[in-house]
Amino acid sequence: MVIFLLFTIFFFYPICKIFISSVYDPETGKLSIAAFQKFFSRKYYTSTVWNSLKVTFLVTIFSVILGTALAYIMKTIKIKGKAILEIAIVVSVISPPFIGAYSWILLLGRSGIITKIINNIFGVTYNGIYGLAGILLVLTLKMFPLVYLYVNGALKNMDNSLNEAAENLGCKGINKIIKIVIPLISPTLLAASLLVFMRALADFGTPMLIGEGYRTLPVLIYSAFVGEMGGDTAFASAISVVIVVITAIIFLVQKYISNRKVIEMSALNQMEPKETKGICNVAAHIFSYVLVLLSILPQAVVIFTSFLKTNGRIFVEGFSMDSYKNAFSKMGSSIVNTYVFSMIALAIILVIGVLTAYVSVRKRNALSSVLDTTIMFPYIIPGSVLGIALMSAFNKGPIILSGTGMIIIVAYVIRRQPYTIRSSTAILRQINPSVEEAAQSLGASSFKTFLKISLPMMIPGVVSGALMSWMTIISELSASIILYVGTTRTMTISIYTEVIRANYGVAAALSTILFISTVIALVLFFKISGKKELEI
Repeated sequence: MVIFLLFTIFFFYPICKIFISSVYDPETGKLSIAAFQKFFSRKYYTSTVWNSLKVTFLVTIFSVILGTALAYIMKTIKIKGKAILEIAIVVSVISPPFIGAYSWILLLGRSGIITKIINNIFGVTYNGIYGLAGILLVLTLKMFPLVYLYVNGALKNMDNSLNEAAENLGCKGINKIIKIVIPLISPTLLAASLLVFMRALADFGTPMLIGEGYRTLPVLIYSAFVGEMGGDTAFASAISVVIVVITAIIFLVQKYISNRKVIEMSALNQMEPKETKGICNVAAHIFSYVLVLLSILPQAVVIFTSFLKTNGRIFVEGFSMDSYKNAFSKMGSSIVNTYVFSMIALAIILVIGVLTAYVSVRKRNALSSVLDTTIMFPYIIPGSVLGIALMSAFNKGPIILSGTGMIIIVAYVIRRQPYTIRSSTAILRQINPSVEEAAQSLGASSFKTFLKISLPMMIPGVVSGALMSWMTIISELSASIILYVGTTRTMTISIYTEVIRANYGVAAALSTILFISTVIALVLFFKISGKKELEI
């Protein structure tokens, strides 16, 4: 009951506040749809909806095609260096999306390394990857590894006897993939597509850095809220409502389709990669190497750039640690804030995750069922919308959190708790209730049974989910960019602001620190969970 109350206060109330603000005129104190009329009556704003949908649909399609193709190739053909490629894929997954945008600016921006080479060799004036093409490139290279992880897991559960039967009946090559493989893994593809769609739709940093006039909804909502905070909060709320409605519709459609198409597979005869020769083998290796290289290239560029010598904001010949010195001296508070806020949020997530999982699995009732469902709602709400919702809800009494680190911590907890809850729930369902019943039959109270029996057995799943939550917390940007003030700045905000100022050296140093933090968390994830692969 306490968890449900907290969730109501810090999520449902702020979201309801957005809906109310969107139809409330603070000057007259009456209901008004002027904010929605303003949005839908001007092509400048309505075109942003189309821009966002175009980006998200295209990114989803490209990511599904590339991720599925790579997973199938890696599963059916022996690729040399496969282990290294898989490590690189995991590393690319855990790096923040906007860092990819920043890296590609260094490579293909107007003064980028590759841009200069192209212009000098071909005698042209290439102006960089800015606009729709750049957004699609960055987000697709960021998102396809997510699809790869999903599809790779699905192919592991696929019985190869089905493929062999199809081949015996004359269904081979691309026909087999279209008629047999794709239909069998379609539920997984739908889940992966939803994840990519939601992340691409909610991404703020990438279009903000390289969009250059190509407006998307997160950028528009940020500009409206920051620029019009003192005069037209209703308009920012109206845009937020539009985003919530779009994401809710997409989520419900995906849910409906998934529920109608449930396929259970048991891999008694798992697919095994085989040796191939000729053009197919060469093409498979080239495709795998190039695609993975492009996905990991942004992070490699960031790390390399962080050690370059700078003269103010300009890179000069030679290597230096100056960027790190400047990062710690000028942005030291943001580094401290990142770890302090994330660890406090993680502690809260642990408590909520464990209790919610235990109640939803062991104490099932109407309230626990509702809680188990609603606790996943933040998963489909873009960070910028949640940021505005929290700011609108807690900018005035009775609870004032705006301008404090607590409001950022609340955003972290609300957005990232599903990872821990789902992981905790999954492992608890694997624990036989008879173990707890035996403890209670011997005189142990319910609380003592939970503390001494259930909790220790849940720890691997709880910690694994918590580490996944933490890795996403420290790379959070879209919500915190709206909620922060000077004293609550985090590393992601500092990286973003330094890139905007073209201070790439410090941005690279902070990005590298952030990357090392996520890698350490990933190593702990593998160590504690005993897993050898990242699961989403």
